Amino acid sequence: MNLRTVRIALWGAVVVAAGALVGAAWTLPGGPSAPAAGTSAAVPIGGEFALVDEDSKPRTWASFRGKPVAVFFGFTHCPDICPTTLGELSVLLADLGRRSDDLQVVLVSGDPERDTPEVLNAYLQSFDPRIVGLTGPEAEVDRAFAAFKAYRRKVPTEGGDYTVDHSAGVYLYDRDGGFVGTLDMHEDMEVRREKVERLLSVGA
Repeated sequence: MNLRTVRIALWGAVVVAAGALVGAAWTLPGGPSAPAAGTSAAVPIGGEFALVDEDSKPRTWASFRGKPVAVFFGFTHCPDICPTTLGELSVLLADLGRRSDDLQVVLVSGDPERDTPEVLNAYLQSFDPRIVGLTGPEAEVDRAFAAFKAYRRKVPTEGGDYTVDHSAGVYLYDRDGGFVGTLDMHEDMEVRREKVERLLSVGA
């Protein structure tokens, strides 16, 4: 068993633990059809928002300029897609070594009602410490989702609870905030790593 297999197995254990802690819910994969990293999008995907991170620090889209950014839309009560994606992104960051310090990974919550900064902070302890979580008022979250052409829908469940269906792709942006493509979690890890390496090499 090689090191990468061991890492993925370990993150798999984290995924199971995270899913058990946040309860059962379902998500639907989605997101825009996108060109490969390193090409230009025909339609602008991304734009300004005013949210707060897991430490309650105000964050805008402009505050992430200067580094390539990988944006993922999810929520902490997600039992499968979200923790799996964040776990695999954590493995990817580890595999990139020191180069990964130049990549900012951002989780935008589609469930601001439950995902307070404190909840996000506790949730992100299971993943790479460089991953930033964002939340905020419903109206501002709506603004962010609309700007990034992302999808979310609150779905009632038994017992008066709810889950959130949402876009599940990872959106890639260059150092100037330009959309360049996506990471699909169905792709081989090597393919995703090559996309990120190309992204990091532009303007370095």
